[in-house]
Amino acid sequence: MDDKHPESGCFFCSTAVPILEGMWNEATRGHFRNSRVEFLKGLRSLLDARIDHLSRAEEHKGTKVTVE
Repeated sequence: MDDKHPESGCFFCSTAVPILEGMWNEATRGHFRNSRVEFLKGLRSLLDARIDHLSRAEEHKGTKVTVE
């Protein structure tokens, strides 16, 4: 096997993936690459929203005291 798909004993990794990649043209590979990037951007968006929510929750902790 080549460096990209080392022999791992896994049928999918050692046989199916190389066959499928050989059937895909460059445009198809580009679409799947872009879909992976968009999926990761979606995960980043979820994490950013959660971080923002937790950060705002920390800002409201404590009590306000009026100083005379």
